[in-house]
Amino acid sequence: MERLVECVPNFSEGRNADTVRALVSVIRAVKGVFLLDEEMDQDHHRAVLTFVGAPEAVEEAAFQAAHAAAGLIDLGRHQGGHPRVGATDVVPFVPIRGVTMEDCVALARRVGERIGRELNIPVFLYAQAASHPDRANLEALRRGGLEGLAGRMTTDPASAPDFGPRTLHPTAGATAVGARPPLIAYNVNLQSGDLDVAKAIAKTVRFSSGGLPCVKAMGVALTSRRLVQVSMNLTNFERTPIHVAFEAVRREAERRGVAVAGSEIIGLVPQRALVQASEFFLKVERFDPTQVLETRLELVLAREAPLREAGPLGQVASAAGPGELTSSVSGFLDAVSAGTPTPGGGSVAALAGALAAALGVMTCRIGEPASQSPGAFDHRSMERRLTALREKLQGLIQADADAYASVVRAYRLPKTDPARPEAISTSLRIATEVPLETAALATEVASLLRALLPQTKATVASDLKVGLLLALAAIEGALENVKTNLKTQKNQSLNKDLAIRIQAITQSLVELKRL
Repeated sequence: MERLVECVPNFSEGRNADTVRALVSVIRAVKGVFLLDEEMDQDHHRAVLTFVGAPEAVEEAAFQAAHAAAGLIDLGRHQGGHPRVGATDVVPFVPIRGVTMEDCVALARRVGERIGRELNIPVFLYAQAASHPDRANLEALRRGGLEGLAGRMTTDPASAPDFGPRTLHPTAGATAVGARPPLIAYNVNLQSGDLDVAKAIAKTVRFSSGGLPCVKAMGVALTSRRLVQVSMNLTNFERTPIHVAFEAVRREAERRGVAVAGSEIIGLVPQRALVQASEFFLKVERFDPTQVLETRLELVLAREAPLREAGPLGQVASAAGPGELTSSVSGFLDAVSAGTPTPGGGSVAALAGALAAALGVMTCRIGEPASQSPGAFDHRSMERRLTALREKLQGLIQADADAYASVVRAYRLPKTDPARPEAISTSLRIATEVPLETAALATEVASLLRALLPQTKATVASDLKVGLLLALAAIEGALENVKTNLKTQKNQSLNKDLAIRIQAITQSLVELKRL
């Protein structure tokens, strides 16, 4: 599946298993949706379900789950440790693969509008989808609980919902719908029944009170276990990893003479987050994330699959799917670092060119005047061309990896196969043409950025210069790949033709460096 969105709705029900099973059934009934996880907590009185799928399928499943929850859950009878404002309390959409945060924002708006219109439930957009900056955080919406929200909705125009009525639904309350990056719900349980201790520690570690970056925290009583808990959301585990949050809570607990009883993860967690914790607690030296068996297997199989499953020459399918190498920065960097042949220098050169063009587009948009007089520098035309170049260069990232796979496949043909020499020559030609196209497009990008530089605002001049340096690096890097491939190309007629094109690009590169 090329496009994946994750949805993690939280429902105000953690004690009635039949209700949660009914919600799970509604989600599973939507074609193209895959349930990954379900969690219930009786002390929080909350259920968290995690499912993924194509955007359209996830959109439908999220609405149907909210519809079902409105008929199954009565918020007027709800008593639990977790703050909430709705039967379906929050519905976040998370981009996973092949979709952007902007796509998820649009998805959140569609679902929110439908919940408000069809279910008569007030909906507030939050996180990246928030219509107002003060609604980005759920804490603002939950301030004062249901009573506080009801009062603000009827008396304060600024507190009107984004969709639906101006009053709470009699049983389902309100719903927050949003878009956000992945987060980790992580709780540390304490050997104490003193809720004030948990609340004090939560205040110390949460970012809003001057604590750890990207950490939200609150104290919760676990009545069924006679413990208290510091319940946290880690909104960016790269900035504050799990082990950092754990150690902060442990230290604060020890200062108060309280021991840690254990910790728990609610829902799913990225593998990288667990690797970080392992590195810290085990003190592993010079650890490489690709030493994880499953990670290495995925990377190697993804690189080898095209060689095993390819059709006729020139039709090698990428195991990762079109554009998947570019679906995330971290994923691409891991793939480059993996110790496998692709993606390699050609893909990296294409990425550098695409980044250069993207910086040019940004500069055009920031530097464009409100109105242009006749004969003025045309930022809009420049933006359109740079956008087109960026898209072409982005496509060449995957094309370069695919071309190299074709070369490897050709060389693996038996030496007795009469088609082998032609297969090698053809695949080498393709593997040479791709970086040559990268160099040509990057040359145009560099020329446009040079022309744009005198017309740009001082505030973004440095960004444009970074783009220019990237474009020049893309040209040189791509040409290096071209020259390497030419050394093994036996078609002399083709070599002469390519040499002419290489010379033209090389001359342009020299001139660009002089400017």
